[in-house]
Amino acid sequence: MEPHLKGKIALVTGASSGLGDHFARLLAEAGASVAIAARRIDRVQALADEINAAGGKALALQLDVADAGAIGPAIDTVEAELGPLSILVNNAGVGGDGSALEISVEDWDNTFAVNVRAPFIAAREAVRRMLASGVAQRGEARIINIASIATANVLPGLPAYCASKAAVGMLTRALALEWAREGVAVNALCPGYVETEINDAWFGSEGGKRQIARFPRRRLMNAEALDDALMLLAGPSARTLTGSLITVDDGQSLRV
Repeated sequence: MEPHLKGKIALVTGASSGLGDHFARLLAEAGASVAIAARRIDRVQALADEINAAGGKALALQLDVADAGAIGPAIDTVEAELGPLSILVNNAGVGGDGSALEISVEDWDNTFAVNVRAPFIAAREAVRRMLASGVAQRGEARIINIASIATANVLPGLPAYCASKAAVGMLTRALALEWAREGVAVNALCPGYVETEINDAWFGSEGGKRQIARFPRRRLMNAEALDDALMLLAGPSARTLTGSLITVDDGQSLRV
C-alpha cells in the first residue's frame, strides 16, 4: 500500500478486535502513526507491538469510551506521544441486543452511551485539538464514524442498535455542517455484515446460515472490503467530501 498517510496521526477506538483491529493495521500500512484504544489493554498492546515490530508506529491506550470524561485525556496522551491528531476513527460500538419488550433500560442506555455519546464526545474533543494545532486549518482533519447498514435499515430484533446507528448518521451530517468552514471532514462508513470473531458463532449456526442465504449474494463480507472506503475518508480526497454516509454492504441492505 502507498504510504499516502505518512506523517498523519490517527486514533482508532474499539481496536482490540474485529474492524477496529483491521482499521488500525490499514492506517499503519498507509504510513500513519496509530493510537489503538480499547478496554482490553492486553489486546491493543499486542497489536501495537506487532505494528511497531513491522516498522510502523503505534501506541496502545486503555480506554472505555462509555466513560465520557476519559476521552479528552486519552486524546491528550495521543498528542503528547505521537503528535497532533489528524484522523479519528470512531469505531467502538456495542450490539444492543434485545427486542423492544426485552431490552432493559440499562442496556438501552449503554448502547447509546457507547454508540452515540462516545463518538460525539470523541469528535468534539478531537476537533478542539485539531483547531488548536492547525490541522483543521490545513484541511487535514478527518472524523470517520463507523455506522452500519442499520443507519437506514431496520434489523429485526435490534431496536436499540438501529436507533443508535441512525443517530450516528444524523450526528455525522450535523457535525459536518457545523465544522464545514473549519476545514474538518466528517463522514460515516456504513458496513454491512462482516465476518468477525464477535459474530462467527451466530453465522455458523443454522439461523445465521439462513440469514446469509437471504442476502442477494449469499455471503458475508470480509474486513478488506472496507479498505478503499476507509482510505478515501482518511486521505487527501476527503478535502471535498464531508457529511457523506458511505454504504459498503455487498448489496445486503437490498434485502434486509
